Amino acid sequence: MMRVIDFHCDTMGERIARSEGKVGLRSNDCHISLEKMLKGEGLAQFFAIWIPLHDTAESLGVTMQPYEYFNFVYEKYKEELEKNKDILAPAFCLDDIKANREKGLLSSILAIEDSVPLEGKIERVDEFYQKGVRLMSLTWNYENSVAYPTSADPEIMKKGLKPFGFEAIARMNELGMIIDVSHLNDAGIFDVLEHSKKPIVASHSNARGLCNHRRNLTDEMLKLLGEKGGLTGLNYCAPFMSEEAAKNNLTTCDDIVRHALYIKNKAGIDAVAFGSDFDGIGNNLDFGDYSGMPQVIAALEKHFTADEIEKICWKNAYRVIGESMK
Repeated sequence: MMRVIDFHCDTMGERIARSEGKVGLRSNDCHISLEKMLKGEGLAQFFAIWIPLHDTAESLGVTMQPYEYFNFVYEKYKEELEKNKDILAPAFCLDDIKANREKGLLSSILAIEDSVPLEGKIERVDEFYQKGVRLMSLTWNYENSVAYPTSADPEIMKKGLKPFGFEAIARMNELGMIIDVSHLNDAGIFDVLEHSKKPIVASHSNARGLCNHRRNLTDEMLKLLGEKGGLTGLNYCAPFMSEEAAKNNLTTCDDIVRHALYIKNKAGIDAVAFGSDFDGIGNNLDFGDYSGMPQVIAALEKHFTADEIEKICWKNAYRVIGESMK
């Protein structure tokens, strides 16, 4: 049964691209492999190209500039698509996902985590779109030409999108590229919610009302996200789940259920989706990896109706992809 759409993983950049050929997408020890996706009822995966910067880049030994690094991972991504075309096919719109599903193929959707490679050049939005990017996170953990990230500094949290940021999200709307507000600061999220003409996503964010982490969404954000037809992908990172999960370095299926129920209550069931952050998180998971997704779904089934489960798994994603991606 192919039914899980996940809005965020770091597998391509973090585990495959820099492995010098030692790690491939078909079979590996990562959270995500194609074999694990088949076991885990996978349907489509957004593969993010995360851009390492500053001290983070230095710690990883990455010396390439952001635009160069995007293109480096992009070439590896194309190689993996070619190697695995018997299992995986690219998708650029909802019709592609449906067609791939009919053929029994998993769908791969390319994303960028952190719009820093734009470097203030609006034509690069078009370039990335032409290369297949259909979702872009506006920030990671550093300021860029578009906006500001979440921060412990309350003054930074109050800064809205930059002028170029408004230009960039308008172009993303026009082209059919999903705007992702995970990692974006609070004022920036409200700016996007107000100005985007298409439904947006927080690809990997949970509820701040349940776990007071600045990367999570406030009740007000969740309410607006639901009203605007957007969604948030449940993130399996332990510090975003609860203090206990962070202390134990373990996310459980029950943790995921708690956030799903809370988000349903604040934003509506149509705003709940998956955004695992697989291969971007360091904690343990009681269901192991992508192959354990049926355990997550079984835990959700104790609290949600069959139709609600389908919405969380893929129907909500279908709707937002259909409205925002082309």
